[in-house]
Amino acid sequence: MNFSSKLIEDAVNEFSKLPGVGKRTALRFVLHLMKQNKNEAEQFGSAFIKLRTELRYCDKCHNVSDKILCEVCANPNRDHSTVCIVEDIRDFMAIENTQQYRGAYHILGGIISPMDGIGPGDLNIETLVKKASAGEIKEVIMALSTTMEGDTTNFYIYKRLKEFNLTISTIARGISIGDELEYADEITLGRSIINRTLYENSLSIK
Repeated sequence: MNFSSKLIEDAVNEFSKLPGVGKRTALRFVLHLMKQNKNEAEQFGSAFIKLRTELRYCDKCHNVSDKILCEVCANPNRDHSTVCIVEDIRDFMAIENTQQYRGAYHILGGIISPMDGIGPGDLNIETLVKKASAGEIKEVIMALSTTMEGDTTNFYIYKRLKEFNLTISTIARGISIGDELEYADEITLGRSIINRTLYENSLSIK
């Protein structure tokens, strides 16, 4: 693709680094921005700069946040004794959108994947164990994707938490094996949370 301007070429190259964005789509984005007035273009760029410089993570659950505690952890009306473990912000948003869950969350920041060089030490597991040992939690709901990596992570967390006096459950298998949570429809995902089962029972099934 030939460009008449190095500025346009650089902008297209940056947009095309985004997932699922090819050069033609990136060019459409750039041409659209070129039609905007200067203030709108500056607001667009400023939003992404602030995203990288001002965004922080919740001190309690590791969710993305603008403050020390995210909106969920700071909400006194949530059941903070029930903690739903999810892989990342996408799964958090998927469950919140069901409006069926009123507990707290714990974002791992990934799942165990030896092929990708991700081990337990790379995830936010120790802070979860610390919460459990302090008696802050009555139930842990493991809501990870039903993939081999997700199941491996579930089992590791189960081994780390089973010595504590709490209930360890997992979402019902309304989510098909191998599916990612973020792609599940809200009704199915909501029912999977409500109809969760003891994790030990899922081990006996296997």
